[in-house]
Amino acid sequence: MTGRGLREQQRARTRRALLHEAARLFADRGYAAVGLTDVVAAAGVTKGALYHHFGSKADLFRAVLDEVQRDVGRRVADAAGAHEDPWDRLTAGCQEFLTASTAPEVRRIMLVDGPAVLGWNDWRAMDEAASARHLTDVLDELVELGTIPRQPVAPLARLLSGGMNEAALWLASTSSPADLADTRAALDRLLAGLRTR
Repeated sequence: MTGRGLREQQRARTRRALLHEAARLFADRGYAAVGLTDVVAAAGVTKGALYHHFGSKADLFRAVLDEVQRDVGRRVADAAGAHEDPWDRLTAGCQEFLTASTAPEVRRIMLVDGPAVLGWNDWRAMDEAASARHLTDVLDELVELGTIPRQPVAPLARLLSGGMNEAALWLASTSSPADLADTRAALDRLLAGLRTR
């Protein structure tokens, strides 16, 4: 491998280490309680190395959030993609979003600090790019098939997405193990109410 190739590998390793440690610290302490000195110490790199990859703490957080949202989006797409039937894709994807979003690190980074740090509009745009489009696509398909009555899909997708985000936040604050099962059952009943009778 050439010197250039080794340097690129080292830069990629440094970036991965920074993202990994920043995600761990942000999830554990929250954005406001984490300093860049904490991140570089945990990653074992210099502040110069951090600034080579990220211009600020907010830029680092945005990159961490992007990874978290992409991971949740992949999980949703994989769960939905395991089904041929569009209705089953909708329900499996929604259930997986709810389950994935209740993980403490996902909840804190994606649902609590994300909108607060980036602002609602930027956070929403990232959410849309990562997973919300899957919801819109399957709802469009179900409307076209007549499984769901014809209606504008954009408000329906936002209502479902907002409800699932709120449920994930609530689940993160509860202590009863039965709450996730109860919430999943409530989501099934809510989705079933959308179907054409």
